[in-house]
Amino acid sequence: MAKIKPFEQYTLKYEEWFERNKYAYRSELLAVKKLLPSNGKGIEIGIGSGQFAKPLKIRFGIDPSLKMGKLAGEKGLKVISGIGENLPIKNDYFNFVLMVTTICFLDDINKAFNEAYRILKKNGSIIIGFVDKNSKIGKSYNRNKNKSLFYKKANFYSVDEIISYLQKSNFTDFHFSQTIFKSLANITGKEPVKKGYDQGSFVVIKAKKIF
Repeated sequence: MAKIKPFEQYTLKYEEWFERNKYAYRSELLAVKKLLPSNGKGIEIGIGSGQFAKPLKIRFGIDPSLKMGKLAGEKGLKVISGIGENLPIKNDYFNFVLMVTTICFLDDINKAFNEAYRILKKNGSIIIGFVDKNSKIGKSYNRNKNKSLFYKKANFYSVDEIISYLQKSNFTDFHFSQTIFKSLANITGKEPVKKGYDQGSFVVIKAKKIF
């Protein structure tokens, strides 16, 4: 069952995060953009209100939250109501799939990655942005998630866990970028974006569908 209740109830509070943490948000955008294909048709799974899709010029999205989808629609994005584990999209359709802070809300990550693989064209890419559970911020989120409006039922993952899940879905050719090297409270400007992982709290993984 999709974990949409907090996004339906506290839509505006979710939106406030991006303004309150504008430098962290912009840093995350840059980290995603670094690995995003420069052309081709893409879709964001878990598009939310379009905070990533809109500036990254991704026109299509899937989200189970009607309120979030409405906000994205008001930004000119085409949003289909649905979940990552059962995408209402035909096979081999998109050149890339983006998921940003989506994986922690999935009910079945294996099924969602299999679905992403299914809708991708040959040589298409999946790009995943998430908070590494082994990072300083990830550990804090995990430790305090019962106090959070949005993360109470979230499942956090490490980079190695996500790599393993992607490999099970036959993805290969991995690339990484990372950012957010301070606590959110101490970020007063854009954070650097670096290759690799294990240092930044926000990690982006890109992998490919070869066959």
